[in-house]
Order: sequence, then structure tokens, then C-alpha cells
Amino acid sequence: MKLPGLQSDVARSVAILALGTFAVGTDAFILSAFLPEMAAELGVSVAHAGYAVTVFAASYAVLSPILATLTVRFERRKLLISAIVALVLTDIAAALAPSFEMLLVSRIFAAAAAASFTPNAAAMAASLAPLESRGRALSVVVGGMTIATAIGVPLGNLASNALSWRGALSMVAAVGVLAAIGIFFRLPPMPGGAAVPLKRRLALLKDRKIMLILPVTVLGVAACYVPYAFVLVVLDDLGISASHMSIMLLLYGIGAVVGNIVCGAAVDRWDPRTVLLWAFAFMALGFALMLLIGNSTGVALYFMVGFLMVLWGGTSWCQAPPQQARLIDVAPSHGPMVVSLNSSAIYVGIALGTTLGSATIDISTTANLVAALFMSVLVWLCVKFLRP
Repeated sequence: MKLPGLQSDVARSVAILALGTFAVGTDAFILSAFLPEMAAELGVSVAHAGYAVTVFAASYAVLSPILATLTVRFERRKLLISAIVALVLTDIAAALAPSFEMLLVSRIFAAAAAASFTPNAAAMAASLAPLESRGRALSVVVGGMTIATAIGVPLGNLASNALSWRGALSMVAAVGVLAAIGIFFRLPPMPGGAAVPLKRRLALLKDRKIMLILPVTVLGVAACYVPYAFVLVVLDDLGISASHMSIMLLLYGIGAVVGNIVCGAAVDRWDPRTVLLWAFAFMALGFALMLLIGNSTGVALYFMVGFLMVLWGGTSWCQAPPQQARLIDVAPSHGPMVVSLNSSAIYVGIALGTTLGSATIDISTTANLVAALFMSVLVWLCVKFLRP
């Protein structure tokens, strides 16, 4: 395999790590692809089923800094294999879950596995690549998460339609098995890093500038995730047929990939705060338009919803580059740690957004989209008037 700027052996190793992050990312987001079907089989409401997403996200946010501290000295290849095997086992457990409660337990362990794999995969990619190519290697590994949104979730929807939601989770487990085999045979052993006490990591939360930036991550991610876990319900209420759901999810994913790339480049040219203001303005516009297209029909409806799915995906995944840049600007000597805190804040936002989504989707899709619109306007105001 060839990746621009990387030698073939390094490129193969980085691609295997990206396959692992693809499995992790698909696992994190895939429940949205079949939530109504899963809810019906397990005997709970769609709103209640949304808490499976909340539990995963909240567990990841809490466990990520703890596991990073506890496992930092572990040999990295063994840690990565252990984490991805644990993810496979939790996916199998979820696919076999006889009740919603058992599914929730499996999601907690899945979050622990994901929280152990992702940062260590990035660290290993950075160590394998030469200094001048580390940025490319990291972008490929992190890109596995983005591609999971673009391809993994739509494929999960197709798999759930063809096999069942349990079959879709089994397919994610199969991808994890392939990643584990690749890591075992292709990646070299690598020692762990220097220990950073948990107290030192959390001490950064006392910094006023950091604490004025992190809530933007939480609120911004929450805004886009209020409807995301229930996207199939939203699309159905907008008039999209079941046979076209996968296409709409794919359009969201394409928007996510493009938004992440465009905003990453925009941060290099303009102030990150300006990029965020435009992103959240377009996010609010997208949710407002969703509320206004209820009377549309036919081809016009599909084009409008498709465009709004691209816009939604783009503005959702546009947030990370400018937020990371802002954090590194205010704490340049603690770059890796503030980026880690931002990652935890992302999952806090997912948990918050999904919880608010669960509370509103039972009322109506309109209530759900109004909540998303409110959150996107709120975070725009925070960026505009709260300056670190």
C-alpha cells in the first residue's frame, strides 16, 4: 500500500492502525443506523434506546483520561491488540444481548476498549513515521474515525436491513478481528511512554482560558448530536423512504469528511474563532431549514434533505480542528494533554446531546430539531462573547 509521503512499510502499518480506528469509529456511531429496529426488538422506546449511545459516550469521556494514565507504560502493540480484541468481544456480547440492560453493560466495556485503542493508535503512528511525515500518519489514523462516519454507518444501515441489527454489530466485530490480525503480524513491539499522573492531567481544568474553550466543544458536539442518534426517525418524519436512508447517511458522512478537511485548511488561514462562528452559523441555518421543509415532496424533498445532510455532517465535523488550535494556542506547552481533554469533551457533548435528544424525540421530531437549533445558537453566542 502507498500513502503520500510515507514509506511502504510505514504506510502499511499506518493503514492497519487506521483500520482499527475505523472499527472503533463505526462501533461508536453505528447504533444510529438501526436504533428503531433495535428498540423494537429489545422492547424499549426509541428515546430509551438512545441511552445506549449516551452510556457509551459518557463512559468514554470518564474512562479515557483514567485509562491513559493506567496504561501509559504498557507495551503499545500488546495494548492495541488487547483493546481491539476487547472491542470485538463487546460487539459480540451486544449482538447476543437478550435485554436492553445487557446491551448497556456491553456498551460500557466497548467504550473502555475504544478509549484504550484510539489515543495509543495515534501515538504509535506518530512513533513509526519519520518526523517530516508524522502529520500525514496521524491524519490517516484519525481519518479512520471520519471514514467510519462516511462509510461505516451507512453500511451498518444496509447490513441491518439485510441481516438485522445484530448482524450489523457482528460485521463490526469482524472488522475488529482483521485489525487485530494486522496489528499482530505487521506492527513491531513498542515501549510505552512516560507516565503523566491523572492529577496533572486534570489540573489543566483549573486554567480559566481552557475552561472557556472546552464548553464550546461540549455544546457544539451536543448541538449536532441532539438529532443524530435518532436520525432515522428524523428522516422518516421528513418524508424519506426506508430504502433511501443509507444514501442520506452517506451524504452526512461525505459532508463530515469534507467539513473536517476544509476547516482544517481554514484554520491555517484564518482565526479559529472565526471558523467556528461560520460553522455554527451554518449549523443553525441547517436545522432551521429542516424545520421548514415539512411541506416539500418528491424529488425536491430528496434534494433538499440530501443537501442539508451534507451541511449537517460538514458543520458537525468542522469543530475539532479550530477547537484544538485554540486550546494549543492558550496552552502550547501542554498540547497532547489539552487535545486529550478536548477528546473527552467531545464525548461529554455526545452524551449531553443524546440525552437531550431522548428527552425531545418522544415529543416530536419538531421538538428535537428545535432543541438542536437552540443548542447551535447557544454555542454560537458562547464563541462570540466568551473569549479566553
